[in-house]
Amino acid sequence: MSETTAPVGGDAPAPPAESPPAPARAEAAEGASLPALLPSVAHVALDLLVAVVPFTVVVVLLALSLSLMVLFLLGVPLLLLTFAASRAFARMQRGRIEAVLGVRIPAPSPPRRGGGLVERARAEIRSGTQWRQLSYHLLALPFAVVTSVLAFGVPGCGLALATVLGWSARMDRSQLAVLRDGWTLPAWTFLGVMVLFLAPWGVRAAAAGDVWLARTLLGRDERAELAARVDTLTETRAGVVAAADAERQRIERDLHDGAQQRLVSLAMSLGRAQNRLETDPEGARELLAEAHREAKLAMTEIRDLARGIHPSILTDRGLAAALAPVAARLPLPVHLDISVDPRPAPDVEAVAYYTVVEALTNVAKHADAREASVLARRVGDTLLLEVRDDGRGGADTARGSGLRGLAGRLAGVDGTFSVTSPPGGPTVVRAELPAPAEGAQA
Repeated sequence: MSETTAPVGGDAPAPPAESPPAPARAEAAEGASLPALLPSVAHVALDLLVAVVPFTVVVVLLALSLSLMVLFLLGVPLLLLTFAASRAFARMQRGRIEAVLGVRIPAPSPPRRGGGLVERARAEIRSGTQWRQLSYHLLALPFAVVTSVLAFGVPGCGLALATVLGWSARMDRSQLAVLRDGWTLPAWTFLGVMVLFLAPWGVRAAAAGDVWLARTLLGRDERAELAARVDTLTETRAGVVAAADAERQRIERDLHDGAQQRLVSLAMSLGRAQNRLETDPEGARELLAEAHREAKLAMTEIRDLARGIHPSILTDRGLAAALAPVAARLPLPVHLDISVDPRPAPDVEAVAYYTVVEALTNVAKHADAREASVLARRVGDTLLLEVRDDGRGGADTARGSGLRGLAGRLAGVDGTFSVTSPPGGPTVVRAELPAPAEGAQA
């Protein structure tokens, strides 16, 4: 064991400066260094060929969609098709850069989409990521022309200058002003040698420029994602406050309509029994029996209410054990398939529990289903939930307050939520929650 003490009468030594995390250092070093020569040559040599097809497709589709935008039914679907093609080409380009140059460009986050088709189209059109990817495909071709000239045209000129003594000997040098003076030949040769010497760095710089353009337009826009994250947190905070207020009102209503009425009836029965205890012992016993029944009913209602707030079995035994009695109380068979070991953090586990409970409640109330199933799986650090029923379908997050509440509850822990419910069914509610194992968040 070592021990560090400050000098007596002097200032304590300054703590060592914190170094950035290893991934950040690796990413910074990767962005600052030039790619290797041979991969750079292969990459730049293919740039023109690879850029032609995306440029042509994007230009044609974008021109058609914008020209037909006055006809909404034609222009918007074509624009969405343009975005889809642009995303596919962007994935291809990111994969090519990683495969050839070994530089990984993280894919941007998908746009936030609403539940309906119109909301999804609006989110696509408003997404800066989609327009940045379109811009890349429009700029990639002229950029590839410039980098190809720099990478191969300039070295070709350098080779011609470096060998000027050889090929100019077969011609009348006095006819060329640049070769007429005797000192120009060594000068041009020296310049050609210097160009050839610097050519490898030019090829690598051209490849690095292409990586920079792809990283800027095809990668993540940290500022935009941070702004979107702030918007999401603002909406989530409002939703959490509203959900907490609704939950408080529900608890107050359940206490008033249930346990409080039972306790009032219990007090009245005990009071009447006390008054009859000497004059009518038999009637007093009946009143005491009635009070006993009311006390047990009040205990049951309070226990059910406490279970609705946060079931102790969820804390003690986990998600599978907590959902089993919920499924058993429903008026239809529910198949549970739950495997979430290791257990997620308590707040995530609670959100997962209430998500499944609310989804099953909706099935029992509205779906007219014969059976339902619950699937819960841990995939890495993600908890996947799926509640499926064979009911009549037609569920819509835009109309159902319960489904909107689920979306808000999941957003509070950075989860995602989707509903697939065609008319006639089946309905599938899916949720994904970030779920590091308990104790992993050090």
